[in-house]
Amino acid sequence: MHEKPIVNPYLAVLVGVFAISFSALFVRLSTAPSMAIATYRLLFTFLLLAPFTLLRHRQDLLSLSWRDRGLAAASGVCLALHFVTWFTSLRYTSIASSVVIVTTQPVFVVIGSWIFFRERVSRLAMLGGALALFGSFIIGASDFQLDLRAFQGDLLALVAAVLVSGYLLIGRRMRSSVTLPAYTFFTYGSSAVVLIIGCFLGGTPFYPYPATDWLLFFGLALVCTVLGHTLFNWVLRYVQASVVSVSVLGEPLGAIVWASVFLHEYPTLRQTVGACFIFGGLFVFTRFSAVKSVNRG
Repeated sequence: MHEKPIVNPYLAVLVGVFAISFSALFVRLSTAPSMAIATYRLLFTFLLLAPFTLLRHRQDLLSLSWRDRGLAAASGVCLALHFVTWFTSLRYTSIASSVVIVTTQPVFVVIGSWIFFRERVSRLAMLGGALALFGSFIIGASDFQLDLRAFQGDLLALVAAVLVSGYLLIGRRMRSSVTLPAYTFFTYGSSAVVLIIGCFLGGTPFYPYPATDWLLFFGLALVCTVLGHTLFNWVLRYVQASVVSVSVLGEPLGAIVWASVFLHEYPTLRQTVGACFIFGGLFVFTRFSAVKSVNRG
C-alpha cells in the first residue's frame, strides 16, 4: 500500500524555502565565528527534536541497521561542512553572491541522482530548472567583486553547494525506508558532534557571546533548520532530490529582501530580473515533476 502525504509536499517545500531564506541574514547579524554559529545551529536543532524522537520513536532508532546509521552520519558530516563553508563565505562576499552560488546545488544533485539513482527528469522540468539557474546567475552577476577576498567567498560558497548536494542525495536514498525522526536524530546529532570537535580542534570559543547571538543561534535552529531543512527531509520521501534542490533556488530572493530591509543591501535591476526567471523556472519545474509515493510512514 502506498502512503499518501498528510500535506502537499510542494506546499511544504515553499514553507521550507521561506524559512531558510532567513539563514544568511541571521548569520550576518551574528558577531560569533562561523564555526560557532554552525555548531549552535545544529546542536540546538538536535536538542529541540531529540526528546520527541526518544519518547515517541525510540523503536525506529533501535531498528536502524548500522549501515543506515553510518549513512545518516555521513549525511550529517556533509551538512556540518556545508554550514561552516557557507557561513564563512558570507563573511567574505555579499549575501546575494553567496546565496546565489550556493544554490547552484541542482547541477550537482542532478548529476548525482543520475549516477547513483538513475533518476531522470522530464525535458520541461529540466527547462524550468535551467531557467531558475539562469535567474540565479543574473542575480549573482550584478554583485560579483573582482578581488581576492570576494573570490575566496565565492569559492567557499561553491564548495558549500557541493556539500549540501551530498546531504540531499543521501537523504533521498534513506528517506525511502527510514522514518524522518530516526533520520534527523542521527543526521543532526552527527553534525553537532562533528562541529563540536571542530571547535575544540580549531580553538573556537563556545562562550561568551551577547544575548543577541544566542537568539540568532536559536532562530537558525528553530526557523531555518526545523522548519526548513527538516521539512525538506520529510519532502524527500515523496519527491526527487532535484525537485527540492531546484526549489531552494527561491532562497536568494527572500535573502535579498531581508538584506534590503535589515542591512540596506538593496537589489539591483539585474537581481529583480533574475528573481522573475527563478520563480518562472520554479513554476515550470514543479509543475512537471511528479510526486513520488513510498511504502513506509
